[in-house]
Amino acid sequence: MSQPIQSPRRWPPRNLSLRSRVGLVAALGVGMIVVLVSIAAYVTVRSSLLSQVDANLLDRARAVTSSPVDQEALSQVPPQFLGAADIRIALLTADQRIITAKDQSGAYQNPPVGQPELNVASGAAPQSVRTATSSDGQTYRVVAVPAARAPGIALVLGQPTAATDLLLKRLGLVLLLVGGAGIAVAAWAGVGIARTGLRPVQRLTSATEHVARTGDLRPIPVQGNDELARLTHSFNAMLSALAEARARERRLIADAGHELRTPLTSLRTNLDLLAQSEGRPGLAPAERQALLQDVRAQVGELSALVGDLVELSREDPPSTAHAPVDLADIVTHAVERVRRRAPGLRFAVDAQPWTVFGDAQALERAVTNLLDNAGKWSPPQGTVTVNLRHGVLTVADQGPGIAEADLPHVFERFYRSAEARTMPGSGLGLSIVKQAADRHGGTISAGRALGGGALLTLRLPGVPTPMRPGAPSAGRGSVR
Repeated sequence: MSQPIQSPRRWPPRNLSLRSRVGLVAALGVGMIVVLVSIAAYVTVRSSLLSQVDANLLDRARAVTSSPVDQEALSQVPPQFLGAADIRIALLTADQRIITAKDQSGAYQNPPVGQPELNVASGAAPQSVRTATSSDGQTYRVVAVPAARAPGIALVLGQPTAATDLLLKRLGLVLLLVGGAGIAVAAWAGVGIARTGLRPVQRLTSATEHVARTGDLRPIPVQGNDELARLTHSFNAMLSALAEARARERRLIADAGHELRTPLTSLRTNLDLLAQSEGRPGLAPAERQALLQDVRAQVGELSALVGDLVELSREDPPSTAHAPVDLADIVTHAVERVRRRAPGLRFAVDAQPWTVFGDAQALERAVTNLLDNAGKWSPPQGTVTVNLRHGVLTVADQGPGIAEADLPHVFERFYRSAEARTMPGSGLGLSIVKQAADRHGGTISAGRALGGGALLTLRLPGVPTPMRPGAPSAGRGSVR
């Protein structure tokens, strides 16, 4: 049975707070520096002490061997002669014979000797310096130099390293204590610095938790101009966008409820009349037929309103947002559809091919809404002028035009001017056009035509449509 793969442990642990992790990382960094500095200091001091001991022993040995060495006299010279009672002195011959003086107790106290010292005695090496252990377990620093004008003899001096080792142990203890104190201070300072530096982050975190808990979208006070201040500005911008989206949602729900209430009330009234007349005399067939037609019209109005609301509620771009679409073909199809709904109008169309990368269904609905709006405001037997050149679609009617006060609001959801409130419609048609324009990277604007009617201009980015051999070209014409 296979064992589950365990994920590698992360360091610092993620269950610690950010403040603790910063302090821990600071302590680790300072600890590594303290360890490296302590090792370097210990090695430097140890090397310096040993170098001093070696230089002292070599100087004393050379002072003794600067003149011919009398073996018999040397055997009578006590260590105090060299200025240090703890120094052991001996002569080592090439045949491994050791000549040394007796100490105060009458015992021979010769320094440790070995092959390096024999090499000096035999002339194989000019001198030797090393650390050796005597038979009684003491550690010595041992030097050997050849005796002057005495071939085959080496002078060996040995000095115990106990005092040096004790000094190095004390130095190591001091470095350990100072290093530990430095690491503790670094951890404390790291936590303090993290607490001060992360205070804006803590304030931002508290604000986000407050927003999640209460839904309060008020902006957070900003202090300074560093990265955290910019982060707070970005969060405030997000809160503003969220508040605006919430306001739009509430306005949409309120407006939709208001628009749905009227047809639903009328539909319920008509249905109640039909239900009351069922099986009772008194309602003429013509009146009954009129009520049914009214119900069908109200159902159609509700269906159109619900469809418009569904279209406006789409936040994600359609799946066919990158398909090439010929805008001239869309204009032609939209004109045909609107012409059937308004047979008394004349449509003057001049459409040049223009390829847009987008959703053909959304674009056709937007163009249809523009034409429906023009047809609604045009007088009987009026003319709607449709022009498409280089991705700019203009639709002009011969109606009364748009008042100056209404121009900034014609593309808002459910907005209806005073003149339009008595006419059919939900006030969502031009909002759908603006949404389609925004999704395709275009723009929509409203103005007045030369003849006094309304002029709506839709601009969509794209490229000229390449002409196919034998394909009819869209151009100037009219559809009645």
